[in-house]
Amino acid sequence: MTEPQLGRSIDRLEDERFVRGRGRYIADLVAPNALHGVVVRSPHAHARITAISVDAARQMPGVAAVLTGAELAADNIGPLPCAVTSIPMTTPLVVPPCHALARDVVRYVGEPVAFVVAESTEAARDAAEAVIVDYAPLPPVVSIADAILPDAPSIWPEARGNIAFQFNRGEIGPVEAVIRDAAHVVECELVNNRVVAAPMETRGALGEFDAASGRLHLTASAAGAHAIRDLLADGVFRIGREKLRVSIPDVGGGFGMKNVLYPEWVLVLWAARRLGRPVTWIGDRSEDFTGSAHGRDSLIRARLALDRDGRFLALDTKVFANLGAHVSTVAPAVPTMAMASAMGGVYDIPLIAFQTRGVFTNTTPVDAYRGAGKPEANYLIERCIDIAAAELGMDALKLRRKNIFRRFPHASAMGLTVEQGSFAHAIDHAVKAAAGFDARRRSSRRRGRLRGLGYACFLETSRGQPNEVAKVRVGDDGRIDLMVGTHSNGQGHETTFAQIAADAFGLALERFRFRQGDTDDLDAGGGHGGARSMHQGGTALLMAAEGVIENARRLAARLLQASMDAVHYEAGMLRVAATGQEISLEEVARASHQTPGDDVAPGLAHKATHLCDRYTFPNGCHVAEVEIDPETGEVRLDRYVIFDDYGRLLDPRLTLGQVHGGVAQGIGQALFEQALFDADTGQILSGSLMDYALPRANDLPAFEGSLTSDFPSRANRLGVKGSGQAGAIAAPGTIMNAVMNALTPLGVRHLDMPATPARIWHAIRAADARPRQRADTTSAAQ
Repeated sequence: MTEPQLGRSIDRLEDERFVRGRGRYIADLVAPNALHGVVVRSPHAHARITAISVDAARQMPGVAAVLTGAELAADNIGPLPCAVTSIPMTTPLVVPPCHALARDVVRYVGEPVAFVVAESTEAARDAAEAVIVDYAPLPPVVSIADAILPDAPSIWPEARGNIAFQFNRGEIGPVEAVIRDAAHVVECELVNNRVVAAPMETRGALGEFDAASGRLHLTASAAGAHAIRDLLADGVFRIGREKLRVSIPDVGGGFGMKNVLYPEWVLVLWAARRLGRPVTWIGDRSEDFTGSAHGRDSLIRARLALDRDGRFLALDTKVFANLGAHVSTVAPAVPTMAMASAMGGVYDIPLIAFQTRGVFTNTTPVDAYRGAGKPEANYLIERCIDIAAAELGMDALKLRRKNIFRRFPHASAMGLTVEQGSFAHAIDHAVKAAAGFDARRRSSRRRGRLRGLGYACFLETSRGQPNEVAKVRVGDDGRIDLMVGTHSNGQGHETTFAQIAADAFGLALERFRFRQGDTDDLDAGGGHGGARSMHQGGTALLMAAEGVIENARRLAARLLQASMDAVHYEAGMLRVAATGQEISLEEVARASHQTPGDDVAPGLAHKATHLCDRYTFPNGCHVAEVEIDPETGEVRLDRYVIFDDYGRLLDPRLTLGQVHGGVAQGIGQALFEQALFDADTGQILSGSLMDYALPRANDLPAFEGSLTSDFPSRANRLGVKGSGQAGAIAAPGTIMNAVMNALTPLGVRHLDMPATPARIWHAIRAADARPRQRADTTSAAQ
């Protein structure tokens, strides 16, 4: 029997090939006789296409085709569908057609207009410059505030007032009544700034077509093979799903944006079928900034009612969510169902009314980004609490402790049942972490710096797509193949899934081979997203491994001429205790090919479906300390402390790595990142890494804190809770509370993310007169 793997921190199995340059990414793929594609993109945010001239480009050396929306229509290629049209909206969801190549009108800078295919990327780029597109500019609208004005330019005629949908959850009448009679009501307006995912690997794809079988094959840097296959087959190419294979190699980061169906996936497949040759496309960094889905971007107005003792009574939230120019793949789910599930966080708020409106603008489409709605909900309540504490003269941490829910299971006002949590435990740790802050603040003050302390609790509702599929089989070489319908884009699945299987089989890690992201391996799968891989996929894998062992026992019973009940499996051997007979798992697997039966598949293969629509509830409390130079506005994040509950920790170091990555992205949103568009032209102003600030290593402190495994989830057999998104959920509120704690004594009442030096400097200067006025008033009153 090998040493148990689960619960141990081990070196990632995939890392050796990565650090040795042996990863297999899209740009590493070599398809014989492949053509190369380049996308001609709109330089306008809003314009009518009056003419496209492609003749000169088609005559250039090495050019195989120059394709436009006219050819797309002639070939009956459908628009990119939205995958979540069944959400119970208050008003009908408006999904205008989003074609892979624009027809008649372009609606954001970077929208694909033509696709040039040539013998080399260089030849395709040269030809792309020869494509002449005549545009008649139309007035663009890029911000939520401008898009909802009564006289705003119309982006889609079918979307009145540029509104794509309205979603309501909770009754506003009772909430209004409580707010009217409450002892205290705190109002706030918050911006959740738009961010760019900016993964290390840009998007890319390879399209292939087999004329003999009529089968298409897409290989893409993506994160959900089956969903992409289904959307492409059903809605775009209108073919049977068996006629389209989607496979995904190694993926260099995604954070949600690679779950999306993109025009380029359509273009490479379509061109490959038209030309009878493989077609590859690799996006450059600027294309990733303008053509890949952005994240967040919402305007939130909230009212929180409290009684005289500071207990929360009701929360009214109204959200305007920027969708960009099109309704992207799962975009409507983010500010509606996902955000609603986390509304109110860890706090016992009896009544919540939640309303969201999706807004069209002439900007890059917005879709799921790490946390997808949960960071927005958590940021809202955590900032509201600090604002309430400041206005009412209460201690912010005591106000949190007073209002956390303590009895489990807890039925939230949004209709979810939270099974259990360790909220008070996490706050206790936060109090200890803050010890000595006053002395550190005095030390900062002596150096002319402002020091702020911020707290934020969080509650994530992690599930992602319900259900998952896994398949396990013993290969001809004796190694055991693991196939799961989810996909890694950096999380370490190759390691953790092997750890699960190693413990199930009682075998060494080296015996397992992880395969992922191929619709030919599995007929279904939910993909990556929603911190679901271990909760959904890990449980499915465990079930499939147990199925293989049962198949082995069944066949071993026949081979050893014993009853199945008499055959016992342990560490790769099947034994009959009464006779002493035994046979290895490999021998039984080989026999499965020689003596096939209806009850045992070759390789002892077993496919399991984990039917589960239950959520897990990761939670915790984070603490941050910042130091601000009031002369320049520069912020230095001095400390960041984490106390989180992710249930059973399958690999503690991997889990902590996921949390640290999420926190880094949350810090980026709070202090550095913002995708900006020019209001007059719709041009993206932060369209490259020269203009868009990402946090660097020297911007991050050494993270402190710990994870608890004392509260395993009851929603799955492994006891796990999703950890992939939590850091990005907790960090923005934690950081901004710390920033405001430092600035409030100067009279700064409000600051939106990102808290850049310029924004802080202007806020301090604008507040300079107010403290003096307040001091004068106080003096006169005395």
